[in-house]
Amino acid sequence: MARAFASTGDMADKQVSFTEVGKDLYAFTAEGDPNTGIIVGDDSVMIVDAQATPRMAERVIERIRTVTDKPIRYVVLSHYHAVRVLGASAFRPDHILASETCRSMIHERGAEDWESEFRRFPRLFKNPESIPGLTWPTMTFERRMTVYMGRRRVDLMFLGRAHTAGDIVAWVPDAGVMFTGDIVEYKSACYCGDCHFGDWPATLDAIARYRPVAIAPGRGDALVGTAQVTEALELTRDFLDSTYRPVARIAQGGGSLKEAMAACRAECDGKFSSYAIYEHCLPFNVARAYDEALGLDTPRIWTAERDQAMWAELQE
Repeated sequence: MARAFASTGDMADKQVSFTEVGKDLYAFTAEGDPNTGIIVGDDSVMIVDAQATPRMAERVIERIRTVTDKPIRYVVLSHYHAVRVLGASAFRPDHILASETCRSMIHERGAEDWESEFRRFPRLFKNPESIPGLTWPTMTFERRMTVYMGRRRVDLMFLGRAHTAGDIVAWVPDAGVMFTGDIVEYKSACYCGDCHFGDWPATLDAIARYRPVAIAPGRGDALVGTAQVTEALELTRDFLDSTYRPVARIAQGGGSLKEAMAACRAECDGKFSSYAIYEHCLPFNVARAYDEALGLDTPRIWTAERDQAMWAELQE
């Protein structure tokens, strides 16, 4: 029997956690579903990643209102993916902040990504009719931007290409806490379909140099304490290497995408098959690793049609 495409059959709701990762800093997590970070300043609240729909974002707002009634003035987009940005309107922010590269990628491929992600993983798009359209940043920057929320300072930084070309992190220096988006995952598969395998490890190194005492990752549990932070960085690095290396060997030897998938499974299944969304990510990860190994620096745009063609090639 043919396997269901991507995560179309995954309809089980996840248990939500709301974890304090530092003073007035929180991680909204849901067993491998997309996380949202919350930064409470003296006079306002900043959100890091906005969920996939306004209805999904309302669940985050409900948790925020258990700890503060301060206005939500900022939404930070760590990158352009639909599951991270399309819920932003629910927060009614004054400003939506992102890297200039993220904004360019929304323009270049945001609509295609929206349709592609919705068809891959419909459970993450509760009440999709509530999405007013693409989410556009109102303020962007190239490398670094600092926001002062009263006395609390938040540094938004591009540290290098990783999960996408435009990923940024939010660093809260008074607490030593970083919100990394999908640059760091914890016991959840990295989605690498739009990534830069060759650059990502150096970006992890850049994060490590800040010596964060806690991290709110893109997926998986909040990481509190240097031991957990170090573990997550090492697991993310191992996932990337274990995915890319066997695929590159096949691609550069003239093998097929299906052969590359088999090689990747031989390396990764034993270590990572228990991770959240592992099976969902695997074919997209192999396809991107295959392309990068053959010299394609800019990831090809995923469309619903390309998704299905890739899936069919791997099922033959």
